[in-house]
Amino acid sequence: MARFDLPMGMRGHPVRPPRSGMSRRRSLWERIHLDPWLLGLLLLLMFSGLVVLYSASGQNLDMVIAQGLRFGVALGVMAVIAQFSPATLYRWALPVYLVGVLMLVAVEIMGDMGMGAQRWLVIPGVIRFQPSEMMKLAMPLMVTAWLSRRPLPPGWRELVGCAVLIGVPVLLIARQPDLGTALLVAAAAVFAILLAGLSWRIILGLVVLVAAALPLLWINMHDYQRQRVLTFLSPETDPLGAGWNIIQSTTALGSGGLWGKGWLHGTQSQLEFLPERHTDFIVAVLGEEFGLVGMLAFLVIYLMIVCRGLWLAGTAQETFGRLLAGSIILTFFIYVFVNIGMVSGILPVVGVPLPLVSYGGTSSVTLLAGFGILMAIHSHRRLLSR
Repeated sequence: MARFDLPMGMRGHPVRPPRSGMSRRRSLWERIHLDPWLLGLLLLLMFSGLVVLYSASGQNLDMVIAQGLRFGVALGVMAVIAQFSPATLYRWALPVYLVGVLMLVAVEIMGDMGMGAQRWLVIPGVIRFQPSEMMKLAMPLMVTAWLSRRPLPPGWRELVGCAVLIGVPVLLIARQPDLGTALLVAAAAVFAILLAGLSWRIILGLVVLVAAALPLLWINMHDYQRQRVLTFLSPETDPLGAGWNIIQSTTALGSGGLWGKGWLHGTQSQLEFLPERHTDFIVAVLGEEFGLVGMLAFLVIYLMIVCRGLWLAGTAQETFGRLLAGSIILTFFIYVFVNIGMVSGILPVVGVPLPLVSYGGTSSVTLLAGFGILMAIHSHRRLLSR
C-alpha cells in the first residue's frame, strides 16, 4: 500500500493542512471565552422579550430602548466575567459575598424606599440598584467555594456552615421585606448543596425541619405576605382587591386561546386591566397576544437555554466549577418556573420577574453575569483539556 506523507516545511516539520472555516470559528469563540450556542439563545430571548415589552409598556419606545441599553450593558458584563478562570472566581467568592452582605446591611440602615419596601441603594445621579440581586450570584459562589474545600458528600458539620452562610443574607433580604428574592437566594445555595451529593437520610431530615419551621415562618410574615398566600388559595374572595392581579392575569392567559389576539391587540393589557404588565405579569401579555403557541415557543427557548447550561455544567473539570455552574442554571430555571407559576395561579405572587423579558436592569445584569460565569467555567475547561 502506498504511503502518503505530509509535505515538509522550511524547518523539517510537517506542514499542517489549512484549517477549515469551522475550526477557525471554534478557535475564535475559544479565544473570547463565549459559547456561541448559549449566546445565540440568549440573544433570541432578549430580542423576543423586547418585542413583548413594546406591547406590554403601551408601545412606549423609550422604555424599550432603555431596556435594550441595559441588555447591552449586561452583555458587556457577561463577556468580561467570561474571561476569568474558575481559579479567579474561586478567589473572589469570599470578597464578593462579604461585599454583598455589607450592602444588605447598608440597605437596612439607609436604603431607599419604594412601593412599601426598603430594597434599594442609591448613588445620587449615578445609579439605583438592589443589592439583593447581587446575592443571587454571591450566594452560590460562596457556598460552592465552601463545599469544594471539604469532603463530599457533605455531612451535618458542613451543612451547619452552609446554613450560617445562607442564613445571614437571607434574613437581611427578608427584612426589607422581599420574601420572594430571599427564597430564590436560598434556593441558589440549596441547589449547590444538593448537587454536592446529599444522602437521602439528610434530605429527609431537612424536609422535616423545613416543614416544622413553616408555622414559625407564617407567624413572622407581614400581613400583605399572608394575604398573598390566602389570595392564592382563593382569589375570588376579594376579586376587586387582593385577588385582582391573579384574576386579571389568568383571564388574559385564557383569552389568548391557541394563536392569541395578535401583537398589540391584547384587551386586558392594552386597556390596562392587567397590573404590572411590563414587569412581573408580562407573561400574561405574552399569553394573551401570542396564545398557547407563543407561550410554547418561549418555553422552548427557555428549555434550550437550560439544557445547554446543564451540558456546559456537566463538562466542568473540577468540583467548584461543576457545582457553581449547575446551581446557576438550575436557579435560572426556578426564576422561569416561579414567574409563570404565579401568573397562571399555581403559585402565590412573590414578585419574581420573567428572566430577560420583564423590564428591569439589575436583574438582567445579574442573570447575564451568571451566564458569564457558566461560559468561563466551560471555556477555560476546554483550553485546559488541549
